[in-house]
Amino acid sequence: MKTKAVRLYGKDDLRLEEFDLPAIKDNEILAKVVSDSICMSSYKAAHQGPEHKRVPDDCAVNPVIIGHEFAGEIIEVGSKWAKEFKPGDKFSIQPAMNWEGGPVGVLSAPGYSYRFIGGDATYVVIPNEVMEHGCLLPYKGEGFYPASLSEPLSCVIGAMHACYHTTPGSYVHQMEIKDGGKMALLAGVGPMGLACINYVLHREDRRPALFVVTDIDQARLDRAASLYTREYAASRGIDLRYVNTGAIENPVAALREISGGDGYDEVVVMAPVPAVVEQADDILAFDGCLNFFSGPGRADFKAPFNFYNVHYAMTHVVGTSGGNTDDMKEALYYMGKGMDPAGLVTHIGGINATIETTLNLPSIPGGKKLIYNHITMPLTAIADFAEKGKTNPVYARLAEICAAHNGLWSVEAENYLLANAGKLQ
Repeated sequence: MKTKAVRLYGKDDLRLEEFDLPAIKDNEILAKVVSDSICMSSYKAAHQGPEHKRVPDDCAVNPVIIGHEFAGEIIEVGSKWAKEFKPGDKFSIQPAMNWEGGPVGVLSAPGYSYRFIGGDATYVVIPNEVMEHGCLLPYKGEGFYPASLSEPLSCVIGAMHACYHTTPGSYVHQMEIKDGGKMALLAGVGPMGLACINYVLHREDRRPALFVVTDIDQARLDRAASLYTREYAASRGIDLRYVNTGAIENPVAALREISGGDGYDEVVVMAPVPAVVEQADDILAFDGCLNFFSGPGRADFKAPFNFYNVHYAMTHVVGTSGGNTDDMKEALYYMGKGMDPAGLVTHIGGINATIETTLNLPSIPGGKKLIYNHITMPLTAIADFAEKGKTNPVYARLAEICAAHNGLWSVEAENYLLANAGKLQ
């Protein structure tokens, strides 16, 4: 079968190409990829090429398909997996398999390391190891984009699970956030911050009593507050506050005052900025856990940390980068219970928009950029649908559908686009 895919050949060398997939083996699965959301990790891989830890050294001669936040439908199943999967099943994939003996070692992953599987392709061959490690995940919800967003959502789920606290006199760490505690999310209204807010508000088993979200961009704070309201948070037993620290003379003092003076049990840092890390350290409570979530682009990234408090106040730091398979299953569970990740998505495009979007991702404002691989469409902000609708009725109808969903993408919008994409030209 032929596929069309964006392949990585080296630093800044992405190419949209059509080529033949090999026939599947008895232990492989052929699948159609419908959607992929573009991640900053793909941007880093594209710019670093074979210097990236997950990208093979020989990608110049054996190019890899990029994209790892994808969802689709199974087309053909090899005999080994015929009892577990069947044609027509919808799926998502956990890319961080972390298995020994992969093409580039323990870090090999779909979307970075493989010639015939990645999110920015029309069709892919899912290799045996993906199923062996339980990383082909059934998705039974509506549409496809929620399953694409299960991977980024799993990253923030993993961050919450990785927080921990201690007990004086004991060497056993208590994993998880404190139920009924105080949490701060700094620089927290970017795409991953919104995913974190969404999860914290919908979580069933534990949640903070006070949840403070900060940023220095009032427009982004206002959008977050309109998507995830204080009223809904209150119905879940959470006192949610949005705070513009750029408009406050002494943010540390203000944030500590909001906490009642004691500080926060968990502080999650969503931007790799030394000043934000230092601010996080300054607002930790006794036994407070700082989760350094957003990975820096430089290997020599450093920030001051109060080691007096490490010694006497038991403060500590943990870093997370991605979620595991159980975290993705939890993401899919909550989406099946009605948690819609559409608030992350601000732009829609076809496979033709993948290369430019990936290479320029940090300079494109907004949230997640969602790609539909079987259509041709320039990357377009949802907010621009109405303007483009003045000359194209498909955009006009998409604008109407999104307006009916509080300005957000939706399964209704996805279905309409997939059915009418041929009229965009």
